[in-house]
Amino acid sequence: MAQASRDRVPPKRRDWSWRSQAFRGVVYQIIAIAAIGGALWFLAHNTTENMRVRGIQSGFDFLASPAGFDIGEVLISYDALDPYWKALLIGVLNTLRVAIVGIVLCTVMGTMLGIGRFSRNAIVRGLCYGYVELFRNIPVLLQLLMWYLLFTELLPAPYEPLSVLDLFYLSKGGIAFPMPVWGFGQLMALAGAALGLVVALYYRRRALRRFEETGRVPHLFWPTVGTILVFSFAGWVIGGAPTSWNVPEQGEMSVTGGGTVTPEFMAVLLGLVFYTSAFVAEVVRAGIASVPHGQIEAASSIGLSRGQAMRMVVLPQALRVIIPPMTNQYLNLTKNSSLAVAIGYPDVVSIANTAINQTGRAVECIAIIMLVYLATSLSTSAFMNWYNKRSAIKER
Repeated sequence: MAQASRDRVPPKRRDWSWRSQAFRGVVYQIIAIAAIGGALWFLAHNTTENMRVRGIQSGFDFLASPAGFDIGEVLISYDALDPYWKALLIGVLNTLRVAIVGIVLCTVMGTMLGIGRFSRNAIVRGLCYGYVELFRNIPVLLQLLMWYLLFTELLPAPYEPLSVLDLFYLSKGGIAFPMPVWGFGQLMALAGAALGLVVALYYRRRALRRFEETGRVPHLFWPTVGTILVFSFAGWVIGGAPTSWNVPEQGEMSVTGGGTVTPEFMAVLLGLVFYTSAFVAEVVRAGIASVPHGQIEAASSIGLSRGQAMRMVVLPQALRVIIPPMTNQYLNLTKNSSLAVAIGYPDVVSIANTAINQTGRAVECIAIIMLVYLATSLSTSAFMNWYNKRSAIKER
C-alpha cells in the first residue's frame, strides 16, 4: 500500500509563468485573435464611414425589397415581385445544383480514366492519357464557352428539334424529357431508394469484412443494385403505384411540357466535369501507383481477377493517397462554377451582380457571395475529412 502511494504520480500543476511554453502559446494566440479581430473591425468601420460620407446606402435591408427581375432557370417557384433574398436563394440552389451533380460525375469519370491508365490495352491507355493532357491544359473558361457555342449554334432551332421516339427533344432551347408527375407515390419511391441504399451499404460492408476473414470473393454489384430497385419498387407500390407522366410535346414555336435542361446548365456542367475529371484521373492514377505491386500479386495468388483486385485490394489502400487531393478538386469545381456568369447561367454570382446594378449594395452582395462559397467549401472539406478518417487504414 505504501509502495503504491509512492509510485502514484502527482497531478501536474499549471505553470502560469512566462517560462512556460504552454502559457506563452496561449498568450500568443490571444494576441493573434485580437489583432485579426481589430483589423476586421477597422476595415468594416472605415468602409461604412466612407460610404456614409459619400452618401452611399448600406445595410442588408434591401433583401426584403422586390427584386423586379425574372430568372430564366429556377428550382423553386419565383416571381419578379419576390424579394431579393429569394432571388439570391435561387442563385445558391443553382450553384449547388451544378456543384453536386458535377462532383458526382467528375468522380465517376475521373476514376474510370485513372484506372484506364493502367489498362493492358494500349489503345485504352492512350485514349485516357490523351484525354487528360487535352482537357487539363485548356482553360476552363474556354471550355465553358466551347460547350455553350456548341449548344446554341450547332443544334437546330426550338421549333424543329431533334426527336427520339417523340419523348426526348434536343434543340437550342435545351433538352426536354419525360418527367413523372410528382406525388405521394414518387415520394415513397424516393424514400424506398434511400432505405435500399442504406441496406446495400450495410450488406457491402459485411461482405467485404467476410472477404477479409475468409478470402471468399463476394458478389457486390448486382445485390447492391437489386436491393435499391426492390426497395424503390416497394415504396412506389405503397404510395399507390402512380403511373402518370408529364411528356414533352412539340409545339409551333418550341417544345412544351416535361422536364427541361437549359443549354447554359449543360454547358456549365459539361465544361466543369470534363475539366475537373482530367485532374481527378491524375489523382486516382497517383493513388493506385502508390500501392505496392506485391499487393496485386497477392490478390492474384488467391484467385482474384484483375478487376476484383482493383476494387477490393488496390483502391481501398489507394484512398489514403487519393482523398486529400480529391478534396481540392471538389473545391475547385465548386469555385469554378462562378465562371457560369460568362455564359448567362443564373448562379449566385450572376444574380448578385444584377442586384448590385439595381441597388448599389456592392459590399453587401459581395459579402453574400463570399459567405456562400465559404460555407460550401467548409462543408465539403468537413465531409471529406470525415470520410478520410473513416477510410484510413487501421493498423493492428
